[in-house]
Amino acid sequence: MTKLSRIKQVIVRALQCVTLGTALLGGAAYAADAPKDLVLNGDAKCTACHDESDSPGVLAIGKTKHGTRADGRTPSCTSCHGDSAAHIGYKGSAKPPAPDRTFGKKSKNTAAEKNVACTTCHQNDSKRHLWVGSAHEAADVSCTSCHEVHAAHDKVRDKRTQPEVCYACHKEQRAQFNKQSHHPTPEGKVSCSDCHNAHGSAGPKLMKRDSVVETCYTCHMEKRGPFVHNHRPVTDDCSNCHQPHGATADNLLKARPPMVCYQCHSGHGTPGVAGIAPAATTIGKANTYIEQARGCLNCHTEIHGSNNPNGGQNLLPPAFFLR
Repeated sequence: MTKLSRIKQVIVRALQCVTLGTALLGGAAYAADAPKDLVLNGDAKCTACHDESDSPGVLAIGKTKHGTRADGRTPSCTSCHGDSAAHIGYKGSAKPPAPDRTFGKKSKNTAAEKNVACTTCHQNDSKRHLWVGSAHEAADVSCTSCHEVHAAHDKVRDKRTQPEVCYACHKEQRAQFNKQSHHPTPEGKVSCSDCHNAHGSAGPKLMKRDSVVETCYTCHMEKRGPFVHNHRPVTDDCSNCHQPHGATADNLLKARPPMVCYQCHSGHGTPGVAGIAPAATTIGKANTYIEQARGCLNCHTEIHGSNNPNGGQNLLPPAFFLR
């Protein structure tokens, strides 16, 4: 091989190395410029535009259970918002078309279309399997009407802030909780979800248990009994006498005694709907105690049920007959 041929060969190899190096450097630069997943696996095509400067802060989802990358069940952006090809591929300068599924107040999707994104995963657990046909589902309430998926702090999942979310629709209950006798919900000790299951219930009024009394017994166990003599309105429905959210009368009563008693017992001495007339010799004394002193509970202290052995004097304490 001549000296000239060797020089040509060296030049050719040098050019090849330069070309290869340029290609590698260009590829590395391209890889460096390519969008990366910021929060969820596969979210790069969304976070290329929707970053930490977006309002509301969509990346705050990384602080929630929906942003746990180590959990294989964690959804991606398109799991909830749809493939949204027209939204992602839009190149114009005007506002791009909306994603396939949106959840804001200006969303054109129906409540059922929004809820599909949630019920696809949240459907079979015991707290939500009665959602279909529930009062909220029938009223076209969407999951995002109450829940904030992208927020680090979902107000409806916090006992202290949950009532304000419910009050947005249930304004009457807000007024009742502001009355002087109320459950300690404004104080943050009891939340709406302690009694109600907003996702559906087999009981009335979305109660967590099968009945009102069973729900109340979860806290007020001493009223459950069993007693020798039960007060029938108690075993039927606590709200016969009590207003659970709040009342002006003490002890959450719908009315002050004896008026609350007169709902069934129309005057002591006169048989009412459920009243029992006392003996003729006690009518005058009974009327004095009740009409003037307003004190059914002066004698009938065991109003929720009594173990008094005297079958003719229900709801009285045993000590009453030892005086």
